[in-house]
Amino acid sequence: MTGENLFGKSLDELQKILAEAGMETYRANQVFTWLYDKHILDFNKMTNLSKAHRDALAARYRLRVPAIVSEQVSSDGTRKYLLALEDGLKVEAVYIPSERESAGEPKRRTICVSTQVGCPLDCAFCATAAMKLKRNLTAGEILGQWTALQKHVGQRITNLVFMGMGEPLLNLDNVLRAMEILTHDTTTGIGGRHITVSTAGIPHEIQRLADAGVNVKLAVSLHSLDDAVRSQLMPINRKYNLAALIPSMEYYYRKTKKRVTFEYVLFDNLNDSERDAARLVKLTRQIPGKVNIIPFHKIDHTSNKTRTMNLAPSTPERFEAFIARLRSDNVTVMVRNSSGVDIDAACGQLAIRSSLRHIDNHGIVA
Repeated sequence: MTGENLFGKSLDELQKILAEAGMETYRANQVFTWLYDKHILDFNKMTNLSKAHRDALAARYRLRVPAIVSEQVSSDGTRKYLLALEDGLKVEAVYIPSERESAGEPKRRTICVSTQVGCPLDCAFCATAAMKLKRNLTAGEILGQWTALQKHVGQRITNLVFMGMGEPLLNLDNVLRAMEILTHDTTTGIGGRHITVSTAGIPHEIQRLADAGVNVKLAVSLHSLDDAVRSQLMPINRKYNLAALIPSMEYYYRKTKKRVTFEYVLFDNLNDSERDAARLVKLTRQIPGKVNIIPFHKIDHTSNKTRTMNLAPSTPERFEAFIARLRSDNVTVMVRNSSGVDIDAACGQLAIRSSLRHIDNHGIVA
C-alpha cells in the first residue's frame, strides 16, 4: 500500500480527508468504525462502502499498525511483545492478565504501551534509558499497539497504561490524539477511567493534560521527596524540581477531581526511611492520592546497568516498615506485583533485545 497512513486519524481528520477525496461526510464515520471498533485494516473488507469507494481509498491511502515480530511469555502469564514500526525501529508493549475470576478467565486485561522509541530522561533505575531517544511515536503507532495486541490476544483489552518506553508527556499531542480515538463513544475502545498516564513529572504538560478533559488517571514517578535524592535517581528533577512538580499535581487534582497515584520505588537506605514515609504522608494530605510501592527490578540486561550498581532494593524489613508507616496514617497503599520480571517485562525493564522468539505471519511463536 502507498499513500498516507489513515490509521491513527481522528474522526474529524477522516471527515476532512474523505471530503477531499469527494466522499460524503458519513463515510468517515463508517471508516472510523471499521478501524477502531472492528479492527479492520483492509479497505476491501469495509463492506458498507461501495467498491468504487474502497478502490479509491486503497489507491490513495494505506492502513498500517506496528507489526508484532516476537513474543515472550512469563511464568505468571504476562506477555512482552516486540513491535516493528514502518521505518524499521522497534518498541515493546506488555500484556498483563490479572484478577482471575472463578471460571479461570482474567477479569482485567491490561496493556502497557510505549509512546517513544527509547527515552531521553535517563532515570537511573530504568532500562529504556540505555536506548536514549530515537523519536516520538505517532498517534497511529501508539494506538496501533492496542490494535495489534487486541487482535493477537483475541480478547477485549480492558485497561491501558502509558508506562512503556518513553515519557508520554513529552509526546502529549500524539498521546491525546490516541486517547481521543480510544475513548470515542462509537468504538469499543477503553474508557478514560481505565486509562493511566504515567509521567516522570513535566509540570506544564501535567496541567495541559488536566485541561484536556480526557478524564484519565495520572501516575507520577515520585520516588523521593528530597530534591537531592530525586535528582540522583531522575535527572529531570534538576529541570523540574519538587517545588515546580507538586503544584502541577495539585492543579491536576483540583481540575479533574481525580486522585493522583504517587509511584515509589523503594531503594535500600536511600528513600525508605521513616522520614521519607512521613514526607509522603504529608503530601497525601496536601494532594489526595494513593501510593503505589514498586519493587526495584534489576536491569543487568542493558548497558545502563553501571548506573544501578549502587542501587539496591529495600530489605524486606525496611520495605514492610515503610508500608506500615504509611498505612498507620491511613494512606492508601498498593504494592505493585512484579509481573513479567522473568522476561524483563516488569516496571523499568523495557529495552530492545534481539533474543526473542519470533512470530510468523500466522501469529505462531517459533
